[in-house]
Amino acid sequence: MSTCPFCELAPERILKRGELFLVFADGYPVSPGHTLVIPKRHVASIFETTAQERSELFSLLDWCRGELIARHRPAGFNIGINDGNAAGQTVMHLHIHLIPRYARDKPGPRGGVRWIFPEKADYWSRR
Repeated sequence: MSTCPFCELAPERILKRGELFLVFADGYPVSPGHTLVIPKRHVASIFETTAQERSELFSLLDWCRGELIARHRPAGFNIGINDGNAAGQTVMHLHIHLIPRYARDKPGPRGGVRWIFPEKADYWSRR
């Protein structure tokens, strides 16, 4: 039986604790400040969360944004959830990525999350 890495998160990794959620730095960051927000309760999908949990989730995302702006001065953010195997979820404990973006960190970032399907992402040039 495998264990959930987020249910056994080392206390020193935690940046902020809410009543229902935790915030910590991504172990494999794609940009400086890449942060994860997870529920304390083990659920795989955002669709399994309660209204109270979703409320705290968005409050913690706001807090994270403020902290990241103060520390890293990003120019924007991507917020991502991989929900289910088909969507690329590899840890079956809900986790929300808050990924700071920086000017010129990637050439032509237009399209953002649409680039999960690169062949369909550049719709604006096919008009």
